[in-house]
Amino acid sequence: MRLGLTYTGTDWKHENYVRWLKAEDGDIEVVRLEAGMDGDVMAGLDGLVLSGGVDIAPSFYGGSDRYVKAPVDGWQPVRDGFELSVLEEAWRRGLPVLGVCRGLQLINVGRNGSLVQDLGVEGDAVHENVVGVDKVHGVRIEKGTLLSEFAEKGIVNSAHHQAVERLGADLRVNCRAEDGTIEGIEWEEPAGKPFLLAVQWHPERMNVNGVGDAVLYRAIRDRFVAEIKKNIK
Repeated sequence: MRLGLTYTGTDWKHENYVRWLKAEDGDIEVVRLEAGMDGDVMAGLDGLVLSGGVDIAPSFYGGSDRYVKAPVDGWQPVRDGFELSVLEEAWRRGLPVLGVCRGLQLINVGRNGSLVQDLGVEGDAVHENVVGVDKVHGVRIEKGTLLSEFAEKGIVNSAHHQAVERLGADLRVNCRAEDGTIEGIEWEEPAGKPFLLAVQWHPERMNVNGVGDAVLYRAIRDRFVAEIKKNIK
């Protein structure tokens, strides 16, 4: 099994994803995907994981380029364009897709949704990490969703200052934080579509930090892998 993983921009963060995805499964190869690669980067891949990282450039969703906490070093529109293209290609090929934090936001933007560009002081108190330490908060999971097959509620880590605003086409919310912030999305009507699940938290480092409910990092990874195995049998 070969999983494509977009490069988060920092090696040690990227390795957290690799460890999480591989778990104890020696048959999984994780392929790093990043802008500037030549050829058909999706060739031979069985699934796609969209990682976290810098804010998406506002030009991709009609946002303002002047907002609180805009990236000091600027946005990375080349990365954004590359990742949107591999996402579209994954859907074209019918591959399962899993989005994490920025990855969730990218999926929403890819479906013509928009983003809250900054959650503000009250939002930061719940969601934004402080000096590399994740916040922790509860999530309420919507009944009848894919995510509700794992749990009804739970505790997750948090390290973001942006979130989904206008939901993208054909998507539904599967969970929210206690303050109403959207924390997960999936297909509204999944029948006939490839597997899609995206969460605003960081399941790849919940186990590392000993934070949050195991079902919301371990079960998510296991279900993603199980869906891929269905495709390659």
